[in-house]
Amino acid sequence: MALGLASTAVYAVPSFARQTGMPCSACHTVFPELTAFGRSFKLNGYTLTGMKQIESTGTSGNVRINAIPPLSAMLQTGFTHLNKAVPGQQNDNVEFPQALSFYFAGEISPHMGSFLQVTYTQPDDHFGFDMADFRYANRTTLGERGLVYGVTLNNAPGMEDVWNTTPMWTYPYTASDTAPTPAAGPLVNMFMNVAGLGGYALWDNHWYGAATVYRSAPLGQGAAPSAGSVRNVAPYWRFAWQGYLPNRAYLEVGTYGLYADFPRGMMGMGTPGLTDKYIDLAVDTSYQQPLSGTHLLSLHGVYIHENRTLDSSFAKGLSSNRTDTMQQVRVDGNYEFSHHAQVSLGYFNTWGSTDAAFYATTPGAVDNSSSGNPGSAGLITEVDYLPWDNTKFSLQYTAYTKFNGAGSNYNGAGRSASDNNTLYLNSWLMW
Repeated sequence: MALGLASTAVYAVPSFARQTGMPCSACHTVFPELTAFGRSFKLNGYTLTGMKQIESTGTSGNVRINAIPPLSAMLQTGFTHLNKAVPGQQNDNVEFPQALSFYFAGEISPHMGSFLQVTYTQPDDHFGFDMADFRYANRTTLGERGLVYGVTLNNAPGMEDVWNTTPMWTYPYTASDTAPTPAAGPLVNMFMNVAGLGGYALWDNHWYGAATVYRSAPLGQGAAPSAGSVRNVAPYWRFAWQGYLPNRAYLEVGTYGLYADFPRGMMGMGTPGLTDKYIDLAVDTSYQQPLSGTHLLSLHGVYIHENRTLDSSFAKGLSSNRTDTMQQVRVDGNYEFSHHAQVSLGYFNTWGSTDAAFYATTPGAVDNSSSGNPGSAGLITEVDYLPWDNTKFSLQYTAYTKFNGAGSNYNGAGRSASDNNTLYLNSWLMW
């Protein structure tokens, strides 16, 4: 299982705009970051509608279906230039398409909605099941205060979240598929090939809580193997407070976490009868400040601490330590100009235990860590231009100060962290 700063695939979906009769900017600042209305729309199960619907007239049920099917498509293209080409590979890679996605996203019934995505990517050269979130949502009162509650069936921790600090929705919102990325990161950031069922609630429009349990659900297999799969279930939890400050600014502070236990380790290659355990704990915050006109300043930050107890891997010699730790900080700031342009700057830093057997596994490879240390750090800056709500053109630059444990000769073959600095151009079209 790869753990690192993989390219992020998160999208605004035009079928939601057709369903509500509202522009994309009603739900998004610069997509995919959500506005207050966008957060409410998602928490209420993607069910708000302003379009004509087909309703049953008989006595057998109260079926209500949108007159226009909730279908959308997305096309991304990408151009990637590395500061120094990977040995044996050309530089200036073009991906056309980088990704082609189709969505079934919108109201299914009065209290049920979906966000389902299938995606073709150039590196894989086939369509595959991507993100999925099916929900039931309803409203009531508790203690004379409003309560929104729901049930979610999804395929990644944080998929149900409404803030841009959890794994599925964090900055940067898209990145190159061909550029080298750090090999290590907390489990919660890359916990895929799972299926989860959980519940959530927002009380008094301030207090949010969610809990989901996940089971391994690898694609392309009828049943998950016992080795390398989650033992029993992996619980994920989320709590947050949100509110508005006197200066009209919006603030969210919260926490989330994940526990997972893997027989024979995540790769299924450890000693039989033993497991590797991971506990991730995070604290996060989001801030949105309206400025003059329709300008907006957004800030996000998250700190993640991970404890690993690697009994199975250590007994097999796949880890130098029985216990490891990892920590990660990610912060970003975005300044939006009237929904049509945005500049952003992000900082990331990952550090943790030195473990040669766990990280120094491919000597000389571009993703190797010759020191056995997982540390990576750098800056990401991006400029976005949106001539229309459903079209975005981006110029992004990632600069590394440390990569897989060192600033220079990190892989034992003379490659420096700055050699992986990446210039990335992206077009993002949705309809």
